[in-house]
Amino acid sequence: MGLLKHLGKHLILELWGCDSKALDDQKGIEKMLIDAVKACGATLICVKTHKFSPQGVTGVAVLAESHISIHTWPELGYAAIDVFTCGEHVNPEDALPTIKSFLKPSNFEVIDIKRGNIVD
Repeated sequence: MGLLKHLGKHLILELWGCDSKALDDQKGIEKMLIDAVKACGATLICVKTHKFSPQGVTGVAVLAESHISIHTWPELGYAAIDVFTCGEHVNPEDALPTIKSFLKPSNFEVIDIKRGNIVD
């Protein structure tokens, strides 16, 4: 019997008590996404963000290795982030300090899911 491997890692981030100004800063979130991509060693294809009225931002960094996405609720101090990567050269955990530094959450939960489990 072979070893169990996975094709990708999917980190689901629950961030509470975030800086409400950061959660509503479209340009800042775009920069955070780009910096997070660099930090984890992924290859950026493009970034798209959208600012909602009266508040909130959604965004995605499309990667050769998958994606990093964010949805914010400034009125609640909450952000939902996915960091989904595949490939041996990418470490999604390395994106977390960049995200924490920008959003400054008081409560940070990471749900770590292995995607595409295979026996090698």
